[in-house]
Amino acid sequence: MLEVEIRYRLTDRDALCQRLAEWGVRDSSERVEMDHYFNAPHKDFRQTDEALRLRCVGPKNCLTYKGPRRDTHTKTRPEIEVPLADGEEIAQLARAFLTALGFRYVATVSKRRRVYRLQRGGFPLEVCLDEVYQVGSFVEVEILTEDENYEHAQAILLEAVQELGLQQRELRSYLQMVLESQEKKNEIDSRSSSPSTEAEVIP
Repeated sequence: MLEVEIRYRLTDRDALCQRLAEWGVRDSSERVEMDHYFNAPHKDFRQTDEALRLRCVGPKNCLTYKGPRRDTHTKTRPEIEVPLADGEEIAQLARAFLTALGFRYVATVSKRRRVYRLQRGGFPLEVCLDEVYQVGSFVEVEILTEDENYEHAQAILLEAVQELGLQQRELRSYLQMVLESQEKKNEIDSRSSSPSTEAEVIP
């Protein structure tokens, strides 16, 4: 499957929800997602533009691989999801399994997500309103489709984004933004904990 997706900063939640209501979309679901990311032992996913995560939503667990992006207009990439059994014990076993194979834990992206589902142009489309811990508020618009429908799905997605009035596009992944936030915090903490280098002036 291909994930055809685009992300924007969420600057006006009320206006976006109003547009969705005008489309007749009123049903939504909210959940908390914990995405645990891993890097590979044989290559650097940061360099190859790939991702491997363990997603935990309540008791539900799923492993997901995401391949390199296909274009610059959207975040289209191959996606393979492997559902796992439910429960925290299974999630711990999955983390131990990946670590035993040499995969290295990178970071966890925690977010509260509200999902609106609708049909556009013959495709199931999701509009996701995300509150990402340490990072901020975003909206993702996405379609999952087969490879042969890629160009049509991309056109439908871009049309929907334009009609929703989304403007402030965000090209970085949530993982990248979380890592940047952590690096900035560590830098500030390091500076605040360092002793002053200025000489003490005695009157």
